Amino acid sequence: MALHSRSKIYTYKGSEVKKYLPIVVALCFLGIAGYVVVSKKKHAPDTEKKVSILGAFEKQKNCARPPQFLTRLHIPQPVMIDLSQKRFTGIALLHGKTFDKVLHPKQWEQYAHFSTYTLDAQGNIYLIPTPFISIYPTTFNLQKNLYKLDTKTGKLSIFMHFDDVFPTSSNPYGLNAIAYDCDDGTLWVAAIDESDYSSQKGVIYHIDPHTKEILQKVDGFDVLSMAMIKSKKGKFLLVGSARDNGLYAYKINKGKIAKFAKKLLELPNVNEHIRKIKIKNKNYIELQTINFSYTLIAQTDKKDRIVYDVRWNDTLKKWNIKKQNN
Repeated sequence: MALHSRSKIYTYKGSEVKKYLPIVVALCFLGIAGYVVVSKKKHAPDTEKKVSILGAFEKQKNCARPPQFLTRLHIPQPVMIDLSQKRFTGIALLHGKTFDKVLHPKQWEQYAHFSTYTLDAQGNIYLIPTPFISIYPTTFNLQKNLYKLDTKTGKLSIFMHFDDVFPTSSNPYGLNAIAYDCDDGTLWVAAIDESDYSSQKGVIYHIDPHTKEILQKVDGFDVLSMAMIKSKKGKFLLVGSARDNGLYAYKINKGKIAKFAKKLLELPNVNEHIRKIKIKNKNYIELQTINFSYTLIAQTDKKDRIVYDVRWNDTLKKWNIKKQNN
């Protein structure tokens, strides 16, 4: 009787399991699917979080001053710094009512071409080199230096030489971007010499220009442009990428930047790379772009650039990107 009774119970349970098995399997599937969705949301990039990294921001007062030697030469403001590789070698200063007058001493041509610059609070101009169309015996060595146009004397000279920068014929670029930090008087400089089409090995240097000490190095990002910005969420180094059409931000905390940048936005055209970043006004950034592929091109002519107005909508928590009319 005992065995017969147990057999009845076993049969009954087996039928119940068969009866509810499809429901159990369905519930398990839904549970697994739910876990996968949650897991993806947790680990995948969140667009809202990306664009909210910076938050609302204001245009900061620029501490940069014009070079002092201009006063001695009786050249009034405004003065335009011209690095147009198609017009001049080195640097030229345009002045006059229509900027038709040019200050361009021969001494300013000795280091070939420059792509971008920054001014400090004393009026010194720090310049970033660039290769131009043809490669000469001196080309690679020139890309290893940061240059300075002295505010008092007007003399152009090598300010710092970077022994760990090695441009080659496959990638002739060395130092590539620069920004001045008004808060502490330091420089942020980037190099992309060791990068290629398959690997990103760019370096960001944080430099004390008074001692020429490298305060920090961050590896692993190819920077094409730089700008300092402050927002409700702190202080950031904005960078345009040499590899894609994105604008990124490095958080700065107590003079140190985070190891990794976070993407803020992407431009509509994947072939455009941000070469210049201007903080124009409250929640408003102007981005100038070029086509960049680590090849020898003239980068500074404005005719070769596309300009975007980029505005942060703090209510909708999103960027509005609009191409300027030429």
